[in-house]
Amino acid sequence: MRTSRFAAATALLALAVASCGGAPQAGKGGGSAAFEITKDTAPAKGPVDSVTWSLYAEPQSLDYAYAFDYHPNTVLANVCEQLMRVTPDLKVEPGLAGAAANPDPKRWVYTIRDGVKFHDGSTLTADDVVASMRRHMDPKVGSYWVSVYRNVDKVEKTGPMEVTVHLKEPDQLFNESMGTSAGTIESAAWLAKEGYGTPDVGVNCTGPFSLESWQKGQSLNFKKFADYWDASLMPKVNTLKMVFIPDPAARVNALLAGEVDGGYLLPPPGFPKLRTAGSGTLYFGPNTTAVNLIPTNLKGTLGDVKVRKALSMALDRDGIIKAASGGAGTPAKAPGALGAWGIAPEAAKGYYDKLPALTQDIPGAKKLIEEAGATGKKVVIATSTLSPDISVIANAVQSAGQAIGLQVELKAVAPEAYTALFSDPKAREGIDLVMTIWYDNTPDPLEFYGILETGDFSNYGGYSNPEYDALVHEANAQADPAARAATVAKLQEIAVRDVVWIPLYEPPHNMFMNKRLTGAPTSISQLVYPWAALLGSAG
Repeated sequence: MRTSRFAAATALLALAVASCGGAPQAGKGGGSAAFEITKDTAPAKGPVDSVTWSLYAEPQSLDYAYAFDYHPNTVLANVCEQLMRVTPDLKVEPGLAGAAANPDPKRWVYTIRDGVKFHDGSTLTADDVVASMRRHMDPKVGSYWVSVYRNVDKVEKTGPMEVTVHLKEPDQLFNESMGTSAGTIESAAWLAKEGYGTPDVGVNCTGPFSLESWQKGQSLNFKKFADYWDASLMPKVNTLKMVFIPDPAARVNALLAGEVDGGYLLPPPGFPKLRTAGSGTLYFGPNTTAVNLIPTNLKGTLGDVKVRKALSMALDRDGIIKAASGGAGTPAKAPGALGAWGIAPEAAKGYYDKLPALTQDIPGAKKLIEEAGATGKKVVIATSTLSPDISVIANAVQSAGQAIGLQVELKAVAPEAYTALFSDPKAREGIDLVMTIWYDNTPDPLEFYGILETGDFSNYGGYSNPEYDALVHEANAQADPAARAATVAKLQEIAVRDVVWIPLYEPPHNMFMNKRLTGAPTSISQLVYPWAALLGSAG
């Protein structure tokens, strides 16, 4: 369930893991449990013929313009590639563009790699790059990544293998975003096919795996692409099958039985069994994710900042962490995750420490509701069986709201429709609050805080603040990461003050992998990096 400029459903539990991990992370407060971050799994020692991987849902499309959630991005990370590449350690490096230059503040110039092949055998050209990028700017396409291109004036071919992006104003985040689906490059000829991205037509990209078949309702099937250009990421797996297992218990049981070899984003109720499984290991990795409540209707009850603040004050975050994520997580102080500050991690901690702790205060919250004249007013929150943590959190919000005088109603949303809440305004009609697990794809916190600018696609509640908007533009013009981080810190303070989103907690990423395998990254980079290309034999 994406719920990030890109977002989704996830949850986690404590586990001390071997391998080359980081230091244990102690939770703050009674609801948290100690867990250890494993930054990488051991490199693969040899090839394996086939791997079966689990997805919690079937993608609605493999069109990169709509890859706005965990499950489609988990797939496309291995099939399609971007101009830039976000690595497992959350750094941005050249991808299909061998070089990126910023000769002046309003231009990004990309030199395209020679000799790169699409899966149908055709050769990558600058024309493919231009066609792929321009789709995000086409209203008829309706790209979910249109906000990345909001400052783009035009994209043009300026050399045999060169593409120049002309900007309306400086945009440092644009280049970093070229490591996401916003920078995916597809064959221009394939894009012209009717039904592109569907089970019948599929996709034709340059990644280490090619799509062989899509068995609707069952699986996606891939094979190693023998002509892949990057020798360092040539797959050790010959055939890869991704199966759709929406039922959380069934997914856990399939992993325990060895019917599937691995999976990301596993359900918290299954963690105790996965921790002690003889078939494999449950890992926790670096994340750029925070779990939040998004006020999606600022014209209703939640339009009063006092009401939003009161609801935030009423929440038992430690209890939510225990019930929703098996105890792994830290109560959040801001809607943007601390782990998403890769451009200035040390400074970020100082900025974050200055924010007020979000502690439960029922009497104080009830008083605010009375001051706002909101006693008895209705708030509707979405709930779904898509993931157990959604309903757990929705129930917790209902209980907290009622304790301070609000009338909180639950509105059930079908699992397959939950993602639409973050892409279709009509799907949000009649809903005031949505739970999200929101992740950043880049190591830049401006990726998150930029979406709260007036008019942004992902500014779901329609928050508007001229002071905030000016700071977004100021940050995006600052090429120096430290200066940009300092400006984003001001955005963070305003977002917390105005309770634009209601922070809950920050979880680690999670993955289970069969003991016969190793190599897959544990971090959230698996959404943009070809993680399956690293898989191989553990022995």
